[in-house]
Amino acid sequence: MGYKRIRAIISGGGTGGHIFPAVSIAKELKAVNPDTEILFVGAEGKMEMEKVPAEGFRITGLPINGLQRQLNLHNVIANMKLPFKFMGSIRKAGAIIDEFRPDIAIGVGGYASAPLLMAAVRKNIPSLIQEQNGFAGLTNKMLAPKVQKICVAYEGMERFFPADKIVLSGNPIRPSMHPYGEAERLEGLRSLGFDESKKHILVVGGSLGCGTLNNAMKTWIEAGCPGGEDVEVLWQCGRGYKKGIDEFMLGRSLPSIQYSDFIARMDLAYAMADVIISRSGASSVSEICAAGKAAVFVPSPNVAEDHQAHNAMALVRKGAALLVKDADAATALMPTALELVHDAARTAELEKNALALALPSAARTIVDEIYKILDDEGE
Repeated sequence: MGYKRIRAIISGGGTGGHIFPAVSIAKELKAVNPDTEILFVGAEGKMEMEKVPAEGFRITGLPINGLQRQLNLHNVIANMKLPFKFMGSIRKAGAIIDEFRPDIAIGVGGYASAPLLMAAVRKNIPSLIQEQNGFAGLTNKMLAPKVQKICVAYEGMERFFPADKIVLSGNPIRPSMHPYGEAERLEGLRSLGFDESKKHILVVGGSLGCGTLNNAMKTWIEAGCPGGEDVEVLWQCGRGYKKGIDEFMLGRSLPSIQYSDFIARMDLAYAMADVIISRSGASSVSEICAAGKAAVFVPSPNVAEDHQAHNAMALVRKGAALLVKDADAATALMPTALELVHDAARTAELEKNALALALPSAARTIVDEIYKILDDEGE
């Protein structure tokens, strides 16, 4: 396939889970042809307006907000303004398209992508969307009839999208996520000062942290860490929770537990882990599969369409992960993870089944679909 120079506009964000796949696609587009020009479109004031420029790409923002689901006066007023912001965003998106003149528009989901893709299809710009979750988001369901291709990460997405448009691509992930060998496991343990003879659990609540996972850890620590005599834990508590965890850990001598607000070398953290405890956002699930790791997922109940539960269940049904409900995590999470980490056969089974579900070449698959669309349009 010839990768000619193109102009691509990529939209998505408003929430963090959409930013990394978008950047991954952009990097792959530049990898196949460094002369390709890329413009990102995001939501004003959201994290993509910082994260995308930090990756070396240009971004412009739309005055769009997501639907506020919690009922209070502030949110009711914000939701009343939403239709006007949406129409204003479509107009601005149209002006951006007229100025940039893209060959293709790419949407990665999230409310920031809806106005841009709607403006693009109105102007007959070839378009592709990527759905990261096992339960399709509202934006992508709305756009599906109007775009040329829909790249998905899970099987069975025909219940949301036209079957003839679906491509099973997987989610773009960091290239450092792959099955780790013994040398990488030992490097991870030694870099953290862990005991190579013990079992290891990684608790990762994301850079912002996860109150449910942190509270489960605190409950277990307060109980005296039962079942953890031969286990060491690496705990990413998140910057929003670090001060409170510092106060909680004050005066407690627990050398088997290391915690921090952020883990810079997540590849080494994955490499050293026998079991990973995590939320089940799309990127986290895809990375765990790519690394071939045994995981206990705790789906967040505070996301649209309960998509984290659908993501986790896609693995649970295939014997590739365990699930603990958010409401049960305080008492059930650490006992479940500890039982798993001590069961070598079960751990190995989850690792094998998770790796079998990995689609590590997602970014290249999506880029190939982009070029196929452009080739078809050029015929």
